[in-house]
Amino acid sequence: MSIFHAINTSGSALTAQRLRMDVVSSNIANAQTTRASINENGDYEPYRRKMVVMEPERNSFQSFLQQAAHTQSRPGSGVKVSAIKEDDTPFKTVYNPDHPDANEAGYVEMPNVDPLKEMVDLMSTTRSYEANITSLNASKNMLMKALEIGK
Repeated sequence: MSIFHAINTSGSALTAQRLRMDVVSSNIANAQTTRASINENGDYEPYRRKMVVMEPERNSFQSFLQQAAHTQSRPGSGVKVSAIKEDDTPFKTVYNPDHPDANEAGYVEMPNVDPLKEMVDLMSTTRSYEANITSLNASKNMLMKALEIGK
């Protein structure tokens, strides 16, 4: 186990949470976008909410086997973003006959982004980011104190 293992683990989590913040920000910014992409029929489609999927950095069979056999001294090795997926929930329909994207009945398909849910995700991401910074600073301070032992 390296002396920088805790710093590397916190660094991977900080990178993943930063990407999650960017995706949530993009969702909030596009909460009213009705022409985000073109579907297979050639029609405009509203913005579809995106979500970040994270997984452990090392999830191979060998790493689990070594951990079970207690031959591996590393308890964990961080986190990585495995995918950014689109939310498959249906679009919201809003009655607005004056909107340029309204259908014949006067309804407009709006993005499936819930600003309240996005704000909760943003708060959760911010708290995780702050916790990882605290962990990183604690690791850094321990390494600095270890260097002062020889003085």
